[in-house]
Amino acid sequence: MSKFQTILDDTLTVFWGEWLDLRARIPQIAATGLISPLIYIFAFGLGLGSTIDRSIEPSAGANYLQFILPGMVALSSMTISFGGTTFSICGDRLFNKTFEELLLLPVHPLALHLGKMLAGILRGMMTAASVIFVAILFTGKITSFLNPLFLILLILNCGVFAGLGVIIGLRVKSLESVGLYNNFLIVPMSFLGGTFFDPNSLPAVLKIVVYCLPLSYTSMGLRSAAYLPLAEFPWYTIPILLAFAIAFSLIGAYQFSHQRD
Repeated sequence: MSKFQTILDDTLTVFWGEWLDLRARIPQIAATGLISPLIYIFAFGLGLGSTIDRSIEPSAGANYLQFILPGMVALSSMTISFGGTTFSICGDRLFNKTFEELLLLPVHPLALHLGKMLAGILRGMMTAASVIFVAILFTGKITSFLNPLFLILLILNCGVFAGLGVIIGLRVKSLESVGLYNNFLIVPMSFLGGTFFDPNSLPAVLKIVVYCLPLSYTSMGLRSAAYLPLAEFPWYTIPILLAFAIAFSLIGAYQFSHQRD
C-alpha cells in the first residue's frame, strides 16, 4: 500500500470518528451560523442598503442586498469552520481529556490534521447551505448560488478556516485564548474581507491589508461565480485559497507530530 493511500485511509478514519459526533447535531450546526448572517442581511442589506445612494454594477448584483449575499455565505462558512473546529479540539484537549487517545492512534500526523479539517469543512458547508437557502429566497436565483464554481470556492474557504481552526485549537491553553483569536482575527476579517464592499474601490494602502486576508478572495470569488459570466471570473482566487489550505495543513501536521513528543 502506497503512503498516499495510507494517509487517505487514516484521514477517513479520523473523519469518521468526527462524523459520528456531528450527525446527531446537524440541525444545531446548520442553524448556529445562520444568526449573524441574517442580522447582517436585515441590517445592512435591507436596512442600510435601502438608503445607500450608490451605483452597483449589474455584474455585482441588482442591488446592495444581492451584492452582500455571497459575502454572507463566505462569512458564515468561515465562522463555523473555524469556531467549530477550534472548540472541538479545545474540548477534547482541555475538558474531555480524550485528545491523548487520538494521539495514540497509529496514523500519520497529516491524516490527523486532514481528518479534523474535513469535519470542519462539513460543519461550514452545513451552515453555508442554510445561508444559501436564504439567499435563494431573497433573489430567486438558484443557479447563481448552486453552480460548480461557487461550490468549489465554498469548500476551499471551509478548508482554509477549518485548517486554521486546527492550528489554533492545538495552540491555545484555555477557552479565553480562543476568544482572543476570534476577536483579533476572525471578527476583523468579517468586516475587512470584502464582505460588505468591493476591495477594488479601496485606496492602495488598504488594498494591501484586504488582499492579505483569505476571506477577501472567497468573497470576490463567490460574488463573481454568482453574478459574472465565466469569462470574467477571477481565476486566481482558487489557487490562492488552495495555497492557504495546503500551508495550514502542513503547519497543522507539524503541530500534531510535536503534540506526540
